[in-house]
Formats: sequence, structure tokens, C-alpha cells
Amino acid sequence: MYIDHITFRTHDMDGTRDFFISVFDLQVGQRPALIHSRIPGYWLYSQGKPLVHIIPARVQGAPLPFAALKEGIDHVAFHLEGYGAFREKLDGLGINYSLMDLADIQERRIFMRAPGGQLIEAVFSEAVPEVTQ
Repeated sequence: MYIDHITFRTHDMDGTRDFFISVFDLQVGQRPALIHSRIPGYWLYSQGKPLVHIIPARVQGAPLPFAALKEGIDHVAFHLEGYGAFREKLDGLGINYSLMDLADIQERRIFMRAPGGQLIEAVFSEAVPEVTQ
């Protein structure tokens, strides 16, 4: 089992698109004609597959009904390689983030927010440095 794709509803579609392109090196790709004709948005691809879908929080000028917003995804996590290089990239892009090292499972995690406020997590299976006192 694997995640096929994640869809983000946002008021800042272009900013959200640019965030995922610059941070995760995704590329804008084709959307099926039926979807393209009915719903504005973007499909962002990784390794030839659509991974992130972006759609507006308003459709035809109308906000989503409150009931549609009652439940949602808390965050999405991408498993990546190259922890140090990724942090340097975020610093270069001026993106704020927080860190979490999980020494017992040898994972390092970076948390950031997309322009619409969605929480994004980057997970790295890398050795956690020992803390000296």
C-alpha cells in the first residue's frame, strides 16, 4: 500500500503550487480532461506520477459549506533523502520550519507550513547525532 496522491484545498493556489515545486522539486503535469473542465487546479508530479493535487477552497466564487470543512487531513509527510541539503534548501528559500529528531527509530523530521497553512512534514531515515552534555 502507498499514498496515491494528496489533495490540498487552498485560497492561494499559485503560492501553494510554487511552494511544492520549489521545496519538493515537483513538476506541473497534465490533468484528465473531465477534471480540467470542471475544477480549476494543478496536478504536481514526482517521478512521472501525480502526487499532489491543488484545488481552490472556493468554487465559482462560493466558499465550501461548513460541513465540508469539519474533517480533514492534519498533515502530509514525504519520505526524502538528504536531510542536510534539504535544510539548506529551506534556508535558501526563506521557509520557516521546526525540527524533530527521533533517536529511538533513527529518523529526523522537518515540519513547515504551505502558503495556505497546511502542515507539511519531511521524514529522513538518517542517523540522529548523539547529544553531548
